[in-house]
Amino acid sequence: MTERTIAIVGGGITGLATAYYLQKYIKEQQLPYRIQLLESSKELGGFLKTEERDGFTIERGPDSLIARKPSSFRLIEEVGLSDTVVGNATGQSYILANGKLNKMPRGSYMGIPVQVRPFLFSGLFSMKGKLRAGMDFVKPRGKETGDQSLGLFFRKRLGDEVVENLIEPLLSGIYSGDIDQLSLMSTFPNFYQLEQEHGSLIKGLKTMVPKQPKQKKKPSVFRTLTGGMSSLVNAIEERLDEGTVRFETGVDHIQRKEAGYHLLLTDGTVLKADSVVVTTPHKETERMLSQYDFLSPFKEMPATSVANVAMAFDQSAIKEDIDGTGFVVSRNEDYRITACTWTHKKWPHTTPDGKALLRVYVGKPSDQEIVNASDEEIQRVVLNDLNKVMNIEGEPEFSLITRWKESRAQYTVGHRERMETIREEMRSQLPGVYLAGASFDGLGVPDCIDQGEAAVQSVLAYLQQ
Repeated sequence: MTERTIAIVGGGITGLATAYYLQKYIKEQQLPYRIQLLESSKELGGFLKTEERDGFTIERGPDSLIARKPSSFRLIEEVGLSDTVVGNATGQSYILANGKLNKMPRGSYMGIPVQVRPFLFSGLFSMKGKLRAGMDFVKPRGKETGDQSLGLFFRKRLGDEVVENLIEPLLSGIYSGDIDQLSLMSTFPNFYQLEQEHGSLIKGLKTMVPKQPKQKKKPSVFRTLTGGMSSLVNAIEERLDEGTVRFETGVDHIQRKEAGYHLLLTDGTVLKADSVVVTTPHKETERMLSQYDFLSPFKEMPATSVANVAMAFDQSAIKEDIDGTGFVVSRNEDYRITACTWTHKKWPHTTPDGKALLRVYVGKPSDQEIVNASDEEIQRVVLNDLNKVMNIEGEPEFSLITRWKESRAQYTVGHRERMETIREEMRSQLPGVYLAGASFDGLGVPDCIDQGEAAVQSVLAYLQQ
């Protein structure tokens, strides 16, 4: 049989998962296929970047994996890193609202109250706000509808206070976007289904969230790797066959030919491929396939910028110590930071004894210019906000600022329908080309791995038909 080539464009976690699982199936089934993973930079991993400095382990991108999503941990096991998985050390987190840090109410799911008692005693909401949220039990289910914004859906069920002081700060940390613009059906379609089935979002969630037995210590919601998130990237790269990855090789254009595709590369050469998996951000994807008008919605698809600021201190500099993993900030507060992780408490292995490591985020949808500010200005803003609630003495021993510009694709209302239309057109006009990655069907690391695995099955089915 003639050897066939599969090109993977982009070496982030989606491209890496695609390459790993493709290679696995090719070897198991002894298929005459070769893989070419094209990465425009000098290193793999995309947003997964870990830096070691002065004994600190600092994540420049995501710092954890959500425990209830299995695909990450399945891949971690496959590449031999299971013994490096650890859960967060302390479970208490806070919300900065009404001018103070409030404990995250127990018995909530993604900010939605499932247990009534902790919610009633929370200082996050006024009595009026609590009564309004309770209306979810008696309000009729919403009319069957197409897509709508997350904000509109939650406001109708639970009222403005719960949305702005609890749900929005949590979800904005995931999507870095405006909850009143984000698509319900592309982010949490299960919430809509629960409301339709049970007439109440809270009642529906009670049936979905299993009762936790009483335990002295709650199981970890988040997990990470003691070697940092880059250790997963490195472990996958080590298992890819020599010659699979081509660094500093971008793609200018993808052209369909009578037999397969030609990828015009930035080094001036052409790669011929029988199937292509594109894992790049949506604007890059549209540029590579600009001759196809059906991809034009990607031109208008917004993306927000964020910066994370890691700051190292001597423990003695933190004058007001708080036991917990960190806090998120309500949109109603006069702060420019959106969240702060007390990394030395959440992940003790990352920080030398006697030291403190804080990781702070800036870049609200309404405050994008802060991401482009100088390091000195960002540090000044961050310390000014932190000192309103924490009392930190002096300057950090060092800070490390990472800017992710236009990195967070925004799944605005109608995103799922647009993606369905695009994929339908691709099946017709670009058979054998598949999209996977954070711009398309889920932003998180497990979602990207899931999309990579799905792309593998699509490629194999296409080449074997």
